[in-house]
Amino acid sequence: MNSIINLDYSSRTSIYEQIINEFEKYVALGILKPNEQIPSIRELASSLGINPNTVRKAYQELENKGVIHTISTKGTFISSDTSTIINNKINKEISIIKEKIQELEKLGLTKEEILNKLK
Repeated sequence: MNSIINLDYSSRTSIYEQIINEFEKYVALGILKPNEQIPSIRELASSLGINPNTVRKAYQELENKGVIHTISTKGTFISSDTSTIINNKINKEISIIKEKIQELEKLGLTKEEILNKLK
């Protein structure tokens, strides 16, 4: 599991947000499947070499978003309904693309020019 969590320690994005983003990305890509068990807070923190409180914060946010759920004495698992997670991730990425298109338009490019450059 730790091999798929990639952290960029020089990024402006906080470590806990990077963990959230990685889990959301891997759920959206189908790498992490519904009901699949994920490492405990301590296990993930240890494998990444970070403070368990950082992982705890990420897991709490993922749980609030419905990405994961914890079953007492059993562990933490990916949510059984991942369609909402996937749609949220798609909408987030579309929003980023729209922002970038707006930036390019401010630089004088038309939508057609942007599309041609993308091809």
